[in-house]
Amino acid sequence: MNRFGHNFCLALWGESHGPQIGLAIDGLPAGIPLTEEDFAADLARRRAGATGTTARCEEDRPRIVSGLYRGHTTGAPLTLCFDNADTRPADYAATEAGHDRPSHADRVAAERFGGWNDPRGGGHFSGRLTLALVAAGVVAKRLLPPDVRFGTRIAEIGGCADPARFEAVLAEAKAAGDSIGGVVECRVEGLRAGLGEPFFDSVESLAAHLLFAIPGVKGVEFGSGFATARMRGSEHNDPIVDAAGRTATNHAGGIVGGLTNGNPLAVRVAFKPTASIAREQHTWNRATERIEPLRIAGRHDTSIALRGAVVVEAALAIVLADLSL
Repeated sequence: MNRFGHNFCLALWGESHGPQIGLAIDGLPAGIPLTEEDFAADLARRRAGATGTTARCEEDRPRIVSGLYRGHTTGAPLTLCFDNADTRPADYAATEAGHDRPSHADRVAAERFGGWNDPRGGGHFSGRLTLALVAAGVVAKRLLPPDVRFGTRIAEIGGCADPARFEAVLAEAKAAGDSIGGVVECRVEGLRAGLGEPFFDSVESLAAHLLFAIPGVKGVEFGSGFATARMRGSEHNDPIVDAAGRTATNHAGGIVGGLTNGNPLAVRVAFKPTASIAREQHTWNRATERIEPLRIAGRHDTSIALRGAVVVEAALAIVLADLSL
């Protein structure tokens, strides 16, 4: 469904090349100061313009249409809208005709919705909807204690972990008409111990749920993640070193028994290579019932991890706000 959360509840709507993207947040306490300008910094982190990002240029200015009065939340659902202005639906004529793009939702969406889905730029399956998640993350951060701090970085691009080489790696992939994946790391410090709801609403369960909802995410790990399978217990255990619960190591990623333990929450998220590439591909055409060459039109990121970093941060903020309430 298009809803998430128990206490801090989100509902998303819109399509990539439709008139707007929208978000409603229910369960928000009254009296929280908020203005449209408060969204500017995080939305700018998601906006295109840097090397390796799409040429599509959207203003992404939020319009708050309900739930705010005299600069404060009212306790009613907070509703935000973003206009889609730089749309080019004609770029997706081949998709509309039934020539599905490889590794996109085109075919499965047509199956699921009987062909009534919006195929332009992926419609409701598009990464364009992460705009709403980032906006929700801005609001979610207002519900967390002021000493909670987020540290988010792009750890890898195309297998390269040297930030000084990122632009060269991106340029090489773009010149080849191709795309590359990436890894985003996020650390959240200052969290109190005990956040989480065992059994099914553990911190990992809820965070992984929302992180995997981000288009293009293919892997999520907490702490040492998959490396723990190669450790012994004597290596992986995090000895407690003081009365506050600080640990000498943080292989658990700040979560024990599904609850935060007061140490930094550490998450790594893997993004697949952007599925829309300029290189010609040979793939099945539903209209002609043949494998035919396809060149994907439109404007796309060379790596979706670049603008995905702030989306990962927002997703964690949403989960933590939901648990805090």
